[in-house]
Amino acid sequence: MIVIGGFFLGAVFGAVLALRRGGRKLDALQYGAGFAIFFTLIGLFLTIFLERML
Repeated sequence: MIVIGGFFLGAVFGAVLALRRGGRKLDALQYGAGFAIFFTLIGLFLTIFLERML
């Protein structure tokens, strides 16, 4: 569940960041994809860490 949330949070955060910086739609898609991948990986490691600790 953390992984899915990280994906959507990263996609939205990246797209908003690109649009605030004056980017176009394709810039927003690229930033959204990059941040989605990054946040998904963080969520994956966090999930693995929590599963091992609990």
